[in-house]
Amino acid sequence: MSDDKRNTSVSLAMVGSGGAGVMTSGSLLLEAATKGGLYGLMTRTVGPQIRGGEAAALLRLADHPVRCMDDTFDILLAVDWKGAERFAAEVPLSSNSLIITDPAAGDIPEILLASGAAVVEIPVGALAGAIEGGRENMVILGIVSALIGLAEGTINKVITRKIASKGDAAVTASLDALHGGYQAAKEVTSPVTVSPSDSTGEGRWLISGNQAAGFGALRGGIRFVAAYPITPATEILEWMSPNLPKVGGTLVQAEDELASINMAIGASFGGKPSLTATSGPGLSLMMEGIGLAVASETPVVVVNVMRGGPSTGIPTKSEQTDLNIAIYGLHGDAPHIVTAATSVEDCIFTTQWSVHLAEALQTVAIVLSDQFMGQASAVIDPPANLSFMANRLVEKAPTEDYRRYAVTADGVSPMTLPGTKGGQYTADGLEHNPKGLPSTLMEDHRDQMAKRDRKLAEYNYGDHWADVEGDENSEFVLLTWGSTTNAVREAADRLKQQGYNCKLVAMRLLLPAVPEQFDETLKGAGRILVVEQSHSGQFLKLLRANYDMPGEVRSFRRAGPLIIRPGEIVDTVKNWRVQ
Repeated sequence: MSDDKRNTSVSLAMVGSGGAGVMTSGSLLLEAATKGGLYGLMTRTVGPQIRGGEAAALLRLADHPVRCMDDTFDILLAVDWKGAERFAAEVPLSSNSLIITDPAAGDIPEILLASGAAVVEIPVGALAGAIEGGRENMVILGIVSALIGLAEGTINKVITRKIASKGDAAVTASLDALHGGYQAAKEVTSPVTVSPSDSTGEGRWLISGNQAAGFGALRGGIRFVAAYPITPATEILEWMSPNLPKVGGTLVQAEDELASINMAIGASFGGKPSLTATSGPGLSLMMEGIGLAVASETPVVVVNVMRGGPSTGIPTKSEQTDLNIAIYGLHGDAPHIVTAATSVEDCIFTTQWSVHLAEALQTVAIVLSDQFMGQASAVIDPPANLSFMANRLVEKAPTEDYRRYAVTADGVSPMTLPGTKGGQYTADGLEHNPKGLPSTLMEDHRDQMAKRDRKLAEYNYGDHWADVEGDENSEFVLLTWGSTTNAVREAADRLKQQGYNCKLVAMRLLLPAVPEQFDETLKGAGRILVVEQSHSGQFLKLLRANYDMPGEVRSFRRAGPLIIRPGEIVDTVKNWRVQ
């Protein structure tokens, strides 16, 4: 192992077929790195199969917060090469990379060798086989721990705690296999190691984007969840199921998405801040129910974790292509809120803020995440304790002439809860008059439409509508949203170091439009690069439909599942500047 190639970050991939345990190894390594004082990010790539198929755990570890993957991987370790050609493009290598493989695993795919990466053979299977109960994934965990400079004792403690429930024999076998890999790696020259940290990582959180969304919902006041499992959103339900009852809440696994959205609407009508979670196909099924919540002005939060589409699409891969349905999917004029988290950590804030908005404005808030962000695990510093809480305007003592849908200056009218004396009203999808009685009169439809629109359009969203970083007089503006934000952020940092003056604008509020804030933020911009993970440029089209963008505008976009990396954005900006 080299001692002269220390760096601030290291990127590595562990690959194998389903069941080889590479995801377990990745999770253990990320936790051990946390205990060793490092930050980290782990994503995964798997095939669409229920069992088996290709699998890869992708990690980046550093002595500073990690928000995105690097341009290439420093180290690639393979248990086997089954299905490797299906994810090779997601594991880019360079001539400075190192491939470690078991000679018994067969030939390395040409697509990986073409990078010019160095190759080292270690008999992973033989090392594991020499130990009773030994596993290959523990051997590669030992190898990579040694290569990146992680103390063996640190990873031992994590393994012992994680595997203790399986008995002493399993713990011993795992530690022996880990040690075998650790020793074998001492003969290998690593392309890079991470500088050890004086910190113990004490107090840092290891959390996934989906868990963060669940936590943000809880902290925002959600007390009822109804949902149907769907990849890649299911982990939200898995996390909330044991945690929601701790604060007096209830989670119901519904029979389908239609039941889920309508249960959430019903619980909210009864006074409980409510949420459902889904992905693209499920969101499609929910659209009529979401329209009911908009028309009846019943607060509901819908967390949508996007995946590749259309139809069943690519369930296990990421894409930012549910934007159109989230914005335009409802029939009729149906004003609602659409927000987008910008990172694993921001899933906490954005979901909590969205709960607050839905409750305060008595409408639907759709929160957009995606597979990359939702199923990624990150080491983060503890988030700030925010004051946003569900704060619904409730009428506890209605007058005899109570009007649930009274036309008010700000568009928000007090709700009553079921059982409130004198507060009875009908909440359904029919257009209605201020008392909630069905009406086909033009005046009632006009007034209620204006009311529903006004409460969103005139609300003060503050600075939370976007993350804005950089010099306000920057020549270049990098405009993005969602999970591409941190790749763009790192690109902006690199460009600044190279003398380029760039501003990052990552939009969190996608609907309603906020033209005054947008115009002020982009005032004077000469060149705007819109970055998104979409083949058709859905985000760019949304911007052009709602805003006047100054200067020259270009699009950098790509369909999933190949994520956008910082270096690609840097090259695009530099090439644009010289034209």
